[in-house]
Amino acid sequence: MFFVDTIETAGLGNRGYLAGGERTAVVVDPPRDIDRVIAAAVRRGVRISHVVETHVHNDYVTGGLELAHVTGAFYLVPAGAGVSYAHVSVRDGDRHGIDAAAGLVLRALATPGHTPHHTSYALEENGTAVAAFTGGSLLIGTVGRPDLVEPRLTERLARAQHASAHRLAAELPDATAVLPTHGFGSFCSAGRTTGESSTIGEEKESNEALTRDVDGFVADLLAGLDDVPAYYAHMGPANTAGPAPVDLTPPAVADADEIAARLAAGEWVVDLRHRVAFAEGHVAGSVNFEAGGQLATYLAWLIPWGRPVTLLAASAEQLAAAQRELVRVGIDRPAAAATGEPSGWVGRGEALASFPRASFADLAEHAEDGVVVLDVRRDAERAAGFIDGSVHIPVHALHRRLHEVPEGQVWVHCAGGMRAAIAASLLDAAGRGVVAVDDSFDAAEKAGFAVRMR
Repeated sequence: MFFVDTIETAGLGNRGYLAGGERTAVVVDPPRDIDRVIAAAVRRGVRISHVVETHVHNDYVTGGLELAHVTGAFYLVPAGAGVSYAHVSVRDGDRHGIDAAAGLVLRALATPGHTPHHTSYALEENGTAVAAFTGGSLLIGTVGRPDLVEPRLTERLARAQHASAHRLAAELPDATAVLPTHGFGSFCSAGRTTGESSTIGEEKESNEALTRDVDGFVADLLAGLDDVPAYYAHMGPANTAGPAPVDLTPPAVADADEIAARLAAGEWVVDLRHRVAFAEGHVAGSVNFEAGGQLATYLAWLIPWGRPVTLLAASAEQLAAAQRELVRVGIDRPAAAATGEPSGWVGRGEALASFPRASFADLAEHAEDGVVVLDVRRDAERAAGFIDGSVHIPVHALHRRLHEVPEGQVWVHCAGGMRAAIAASLLDAAGRGVVAVDDSFDAAEKAGFAVRMR
């Protein structure tokens, strides 16, 4: 008998896996906070004998090197990945025994496309593939994007994705579970995933990589590629060099004077509270990235890389959770932190800043007042429909393009409210009058706006 446990990293839209038998197990694409993986192994009562990477990751810092070091496991990395630390190089067709008593063997299958060296792994039970760890190759209903390595390789890798998907479909039984790393909200996915679980047989029926000819598939794949988070440029090098062990000890405590000094020095002070609480009262100059959700993705995307960050949280628990999220994308140690109520983060007698929130119906009532409507969604979202006359600057570019926002009161919206809150906080910190539209974009048309499509 075998088992497969999923190690979910929801904020990044990724999954790692612990799989094995009664005594030993393999870990595939582990997150950087490896204590979660070790806890899963303890619950199963198994020893981790192998740690495996499907590829050098572009969207998060791996925990593979540290996990292998802590557990003494063999560390399997695809040949050609170019990593600079001790490991076992994996080539197409290599087999590694995982649990002899359970008849479990891991077989490597070269599946280039997401990266040139990408490798999937079939978990075989007594010679039959029961699960395929497909990393960034075959995802559920789509494939991993091919444009994260080098622009000149993108089309070639897109064609390789098509071929790799067909290889997996041809060599693995229809009942084989498809277990990708990306595709659950990750920006490493080339398209929208279609479910939480799948098999090779189901993908044969529904995945365009397996139902369309290569030319049509590649053309649409390349046309649909979305923005690449800026911090991705730092993940590959970190994973190639070998990430340092994680330090999750609490950061130094900042008082009101230190918070003010850090703001004056041009550092980022990030308020982790919910956007409603932030809008009602916050430290002037601080910016709002809600804890949970996609905190790591958007903060790492926007902050100038390496800039010190101070975290403000409602509680020690919220701070610890945010710190854990941020180490996964290489933001290792906050410069300082404070918890509690915002009144304690400003000097005595100093007022908190605030700005109003509104709905699209509220915006409709003020549309004739000369307000600026700012859309901070991504290009692909705007192409599907936008408010006529609105200004478009994606939230991840706004901090560099604040000077492009026209004069006047700015009513900023996204698709649901979270990114609008980030944008509103950036504008507020820059001294602009702002209203955060905390509403679903679906409500815009109901409010009477003319929604155009490109």
